[in-house]
Amino acid sequence: MKKSFDKILFFTVIIIGIFGIIMIYSASSIWAEYKFHDSFHFIKSQSIFFIIGLILCIIISKIDVKFWFQNANKILFLCFLLLVLVLIPGIGTIRNGSRSWFGIGGLGIQPSEFAKVGLIIFVSKYLSQNRKELRSIKKGVFPILCVIGLFFILIMLEPDFGTAMVITLTLISLIFISGVKISFFIKVGFLGLLGIVGLIIVAPYRMARIISFLNPWSDPLGSGFQIIQSLYAIGPGGLLGQGFLNSHQKHFYLPEPQTDFIFSIISEEFGFLGVLIVVSFFFFLFYRSLKISLRSSDLFSKFLVFGLSIEILIQATLNLCVVIGLIPVTGVTLPFFSYGGSSLLVSLASIGIILNVSRNH
Repeated sequence: MKKSFDKILFFTVIIIGIFGIIMIYSASSIWAEYKFHDSFHFIKSQSIFFIIGLILCIIISKIDVKFWFQNANKILFLCFLLLVLVLIPGIGTIRNGSRSWFGIGGLGIQPSEFAKVGLIIFVSKYLSQNRKELRSIKKGVFPILCVIGLFFILIMLEPDFGTAMVITLTLISLIFISGVKISFFIKVGFLGLLGIVGLIIVAPYRMARIISFLNPWSDPLGSGFQIIQSLYAIGPGGLLGQGFLNSHQKHFYLPEPQTDFIFSIISEEFGFLGVLIVVSFFFFLFYRSLKISLRSSDLFSKFLVFGLSIEILIQATLNLCVVIGLIPVTGVTLPFFSYGGSSLLVSLASIGIILNVSRNH
């Protein structure tokens, strides 16, 4: 008889998802009223995606993990195909300077979000099937690096540096726990730094982000504007914040605060208490998922659950570091909080897979 899934994890995600929707309303109501004459515009869309995502999460929690193992190659190929199609003018839609969306009516679907899960499934299968080969960098590790590199290039062509970094860090973390020699990661880290420098050199806007990160006030009305306004939101938050709906920065100071910088509004309205709640959620989610991973009876499930949970944690960490000015702006959303249907659906689908492993192992 199959066990029930991890209810604590499931209801935690529901609670934090509802909190996220409430904060999207607070962050976006002024902007939505001005642009759409409807202060509930963004919360309506996000609520629909949240309900669809929860249904999807429950359905996926009933799909045996063997399904993902058996269809890993097909899923990866489908993700590859979508990433190629989105780059074709007339098919892919340009938003904020990146051709990374499929426009469906008034909605946008971002294939790179689905590629994150597809790659984690594929790499988990590869690592579980090639334990002995992984002792050799040439025979075991190099082939999977080629796959990761191909997807990295496709996503960078959009360009979407933030998502590419999340995927790379996630998959390197997966390879790391598989037992590959530490010396390999030192070499990869060095090459990665050279690669990042190269990417910055060929794209002037990335250099502008680096300069604004080091000194936002060097261009306070340009590249440094967003991070300055974010810090102005976080600073007055104090211990308990300004109070719900009382953010000043959402009044057309912080651009589109319901997306990448929603954490700034949470900090301003709920102070250190809000920061603690958000950070605690992501660590609890990872801790709960890690327990499920360690209890799993097969290697594929172990790698899969770890990969899905560390991806959410890495993305959240990058977002929070950007918002508080520790790293340059990357365009990475805060899972479960930032406005965006693709991100929310993928995050809830990932939880569904984790819940299925908790049910069966």
